[in-house]
Amino acid sequence: MDEVVISRAIVESYMKDLMEAMEVDVAVAGAGPAGLITAYCLAKERIKVAVFERQLRVGGGMPGGGMMFNRIVLQEEGKRILDEFGVSAKEYEKGYYVADSLEATSSICSRAIKAGAKVFNLISVEDVMTREDNRIAGLVLNWSAVSWSKLHVDPLTVKCKVALDATGHDAEVCRIVVRKLGPKLRTKTGEVMGEGSMWAEKGESEILENTREVYPGLVVAGMTANAVFGSPRMGAIFGGMLLSGKKAAELAIHLLKQD
Repeated sequence: MDEVVISRAIVESYMKDLMEAMEVDVAVAGAGPAGLITAYCLAKERIKVAVFERQLRVGGGMPGGGMMFNRIVLQEEGKRILDEFGVSAKEYEKGYYVADSLEATSSICSRAIKAGAKVFNLISVEDVMTREDNRIAGLVLNWSAVSWSKLHVDPLTVKCKVALDATGHDAEVCRIVVRKLGPKLRTKTGEVMGEGSMWAEKGESEILENTREVYPGLVVAGMTANAVFGSPRMGAIFGGMLLSGKKAAELAIHLLKQD
């Protein structure tokens, strides 16, 4: 067995994918459930999409289920999305279904990649690119280990027509926009309003409404959407996250057609 061949295979195949991702239709920050569903839906439509995840693993909060019990709960509409991925969801009581969070995460990620989405882990978004019209034109990336180690290493960029903030509770890309460009988000305050306390019913009902273009060229989805607009968090019920990802893909397609 030749170690050099192994190393070349890894580096060359990875760099090929990364080079191809330097210019995409849609760049997704965050490989949680919403980000992965968005990527899957876009890739199915032959739209060039890349996902950048800061952590080692994908799935956001989904793999941990509720308090590290690897189960998630969904209602009927969310279950129908899992059905498309072949993920088992058993009815717990009328209107509530329970699924294995690891099966859901791995199945969605696998199908997104097989559909054509490129998913890169251990890469963080540290800035955005804008041009004269102040529209988001790309994401500025660096290895996550660089920020964790507090090293001064300049980043690289990817160009995109639409960017998606699916970074979860922290709404990282939106906070960058506010910090760099001012309070110009399409919220009541122009800033990230911050998520409310736990209220599953209200959070689930508002997440689709909050999934929208929040700044020219920037769509929010999943828990990011609720954090940006001040809606409650939901806990380990994930149907709204999946539906938000699907809606975000539809919004991105609409914006691409306008481009």
